[in-house]
Amino acid sequence: MDQQDLKLSKKLITSYKKRLEKEILNRSMKLRMPQNKFEEIIHNNNELINLKKALEKLEAKTEPHSKV
Repeated sequence: MDQQDLKLSKKLITSYKKRLEKEILNRSMKLRMPQNKFEEIIHNNNELINLKKALEKLEAKTEPHSKV
């Protein structure tokens, strides 16, 4: 993967992560869940955890290139 592909992947994953978090928030509000409960759901959601890990890996790949 070149630098441009990494940036695009990072942007797409970040966008999807934000949409997923927003969807969880919206549904929680419709169900009138307490704030601490939907924050816990967001924090423990497997898909969001995997997205965070993917973003961390992309960051690790882009960091060495940006220092050159």
